Amino acid sequence: MVGWAMNASHKKKDIPAHRVVNRNGMLTGKNHFESPSQMKCLLEKEGLEIQHDQVVDFNFFFLGPFNRIRYILIDSITFSSNY
Repeated sequence: MVGWAMNASHKKKDIPAHRVVNRNGMLTGKNHFESPSQMKCLLEKEGLEIQHDQVVDFNFFFLGPFNRIRYILIDSITFSSNY
């Protein structure tokens, strides 16, 4: 479903389609851009490192449901230890 929706969005500049990677951080949608390197360039402009068409340290940047819980817990522990 996500693939179909994103495929229709590449011509719209207000949708950050370049941020959609697969579950391993691979740039699987790169061939749907004006050039195969455009997706990589856009992600690198945002500060991400890409090697071999994959986001380096993807698990650090991925905000899936379990990572959100982990970050909330870390933030609350840090916050409570500072006060």
